[in-house]
Amino acid sequence: MELFSPTELRTLVARPLTDAQCALAHDLTADAFYGEVGERLTDPPQRGVKSVALMVAARILTNPGGLRSEQAGGMLQSYADSETGVVLSDDERRRLRRVVGMASGAASLDIAPEDVPPCTAVWMPT
Repeated sequence: MELFSPTELRTLVARPLTDAQCALAHDLTADAFYGEVGERLTDPPQRGVKSVALMVAARILTNPGGLRSEQAGGMLQSYADSETGVVLSDDERRRLRRVVGMASGAASLDIAPEDVPPCTAVWMPT
């Protein structure tokens, strides 16, 4: 499955990339997507997947170590995550899950038995 083309990735990052760099960024992005949404990702991908995929791939190429901040005096560096590999940001995860039809936020779960009617009492101040 092609999430994006090498030409689209080269255009986005605005610098020359080898075919191997484009292929690696694509494979890592696809792997991260399958890890998050599994087989819900269709071929061809749903509308909206490409924009998220290109953002992830560009980040892989421009910041492969996940550096979040850097300070020159005292040489302080902080990283986005302690995990290695490609980690989707909260926004990327939410957008990807929404595009493939999965819940992307908090939801409520009703654990009452089916034979219990919903509570319809309304509280009124006295």
